[in-house]
Amino acid sequence: MTEPCRIIGVLDNGADGLSAAALAFIREADLAIGAARTLELFAGRIPACAEQRELNGQLARVPEWIEEARRHHKKVVVLATGDPLCHGIAKYLAGKLGAAACQVVPNISTIQLAFARLSLPWQDARICSVHGSDSGEWMPGSGPEHGMYVLLQAVRREKLLAVFTGPHNTPDRIARMLVSEGLDAEFEMMVAERLLLAEERIAGPLDIAAAASSTFADPNVVILRRNAGQRPEITFGLADDRYRQRKPDKGLITKREVRAVSLARMALRSDSVVWDIGAGSGSVGLEAARLCPQGHVYAIEKNVEDAAIAAENRKNLHVTNYSLIHGKAPQGLDAWPDPDAVFIGGSGGGLAGLVRLCLERLQPDGWLVMNFVTFENLSSAVEALKQAAARWDVTQIQASRSQPILDMHRLQAENPVWIVCAQKGTQNE
Repeated sequence: MTEPCRIIGVLDNGADGLSAAALAFIREADLAIGAARTLELFAGRIPACAEQRELNGQLARVPEWIEEARRHHKKVVVLATGDPLCHGIAKYLAGKLGAAACQVVPNISTIQLAFARLSLPWQDARICSVHGSDSGEWMPGSGPEHGMYVLLQAVRREKLLAVFTGPHNTPDRIARMLVSEGLDAEFEMMVAERLLLAEERIAGPLDIAAAASSTFADPNVVILRRNAGQRPEITFGLADDRYRQRKPDKGLITKREVRAVSLARMALRSDSVVWDIGAGSGSVGLEAARLCPQGHVYAIEKNVEDAAIAAENRKNLHVTNYSLIHGKAPQGLDAWPDPDAVFIGGSGGGLAGLVRLCLERLQPDGWLVMNFVTFENLSSAVEALKQAAARWDVTQIQASRSQPILDMHRLQAENPVWIVCAQKGTQNE
């Protein structure tokens, strides 16, 4: 019977950190696979006759190497860092080879070791990894393609985070990302450098702004802890005055009552991809982003001043899963992923074409939601939906708000708004 590939977790203290069973697997190996520094660490333990292969930049070929060796009944060990099932290679190999072909021999995680050095409980920590390819410095408005995007979304929600860093996404780069997003005052950083080596050092707690201009020895792991007294952010129903609006035309914003119904009709999930066309001040798209912490909102606005205001609102609200472009739809929409929901707050003309495009790109069971205040745009939208054989309905919202008058209060009416909601399907009878 062919033996499984042994995926062994190792640390920088080498053989001193392994069990007798793990060391026996290494001593009996016919093929040893690992990073160059890891193979060097066990140079005296790997048999001289064993083949050694470096996985640096060769990850995609590792399953092929293992399968070939196992076909010839060779014993294979893969030397991985810490716990190979915690942001390590074991998940990838088990997915490619099958769980039965792999035996994981875990070590303690470097994250666990860092918390131990700080005598800090870690059961509530969210573990993230930025040990990936170099996406460059974080730029506000970057999307899921950036290597630090997932970490930033977790930072917005969590109180305690543990981060596997990499040679490119370093602690200082993480700190600069937090500074650029206005989150630096909310956290402190601790960095565990070169654990189990003679140069081991625990840096911190550090001010994020100070960490942004510091350098740290590699390898390292980062712990981010939210400062005490920070309250969770409001996710739904923000007051209109939380958004900066264009002046002297203040009031060109989707009001809270209409915004609430529109967002409800978009049927958002935590991971929804949302399009916001005619973003204006950004109120609908930004609130949608807060409701979809694992999703992303792609927004476009043709007015340069409004686009700048939406970008400022994004920063002030610390919304990080929101990308905004200045342009007139459908310009740029072909580069966006297919949406789960679309909101059209303004079209700048070409409404019928936008309706057709959005319905074509909309995911199954997705919703297109549009707001109108004029008869003409309402009529154009309904006709376009009929032509597209869509399922649609119209809701009119007429809200009034209390206003003081002397020592009493009266109601002042807001403009009525038509909310048009549509899905792919059969045209209304």
